[in-house]
Amino acid sequence: MNRIPWWRPVTSGIPQGLVLGLALFNVFVGDMNSGIEFTLSKFADNTKLCSTVNTLEGRDAIQKDLVRLERWACVNLLKFSKAKCKVLHMGQGNPKHKYRLGREWIESSLAEKDLGVLAGEKLKMIQQCALAAQKTNDILGCIPSSMAGRSTEGILLLCSTLVRPHQESCVQLWSAQHRTDMDLLEGVQRRPQKRSEGWSTSAVRKG
Repeated sequence: MNRIPWWRPVTSGIPQGLVLGLALFNVFVGDMNSGIEFTLSKFADNTKLCSTVNTLEGRDAIQKDLVRLERWACVNLLKFSKAKCKVLHMGQGNPKHKYRLGREWIESSLAEKDLGVLAGEKLKMIQQCALAAQKTNDILGCIPSSMAGRSTEGILLLCSTLVRPHQESCVQLWSAQHRTDMDLLEGVQRRPQKRSEGWSTSAVRKG
């Protein structure tokens, strides 16, 4: 029986999941911000161009940066996903200028998710709190039907494993400040406790 050699020539790309892929991607996009005037933030395959624009000159300057990015993509045989590109205007009295990427206008957005955190144009975390509450409520609704037993210990273990991560992810950034947001999240946290108490009472009555 012939042994299959480990090494294989790679003609296009590399196998998905290898650390080498991330390293090569970072090398490949390392010069993306060359010649860019404003702040260009890169994380994996997400790119953000940020600037304070108060004048028409500032608008033109950020448009020139977008032209440079499109030119860089063409030279490197890449394409920006223009359908996913959005403009988030922040601050009161923002003139909300329009910008193009290539030949297409970039749509404006009232809120955008950045690394899992949903931030609005007023930098309030109302949408993020509602999103976290919705996700955890959905999970809590699935827990009872997926359990053979309904002990308090089991419910608390599942909540710690499946629910808490959604409420604690990046919480240092979006920590709720308004009473309504805190009440919303605390209501979700109290829900498994009330259910476990109800289930325990039912089990005692049946016994």
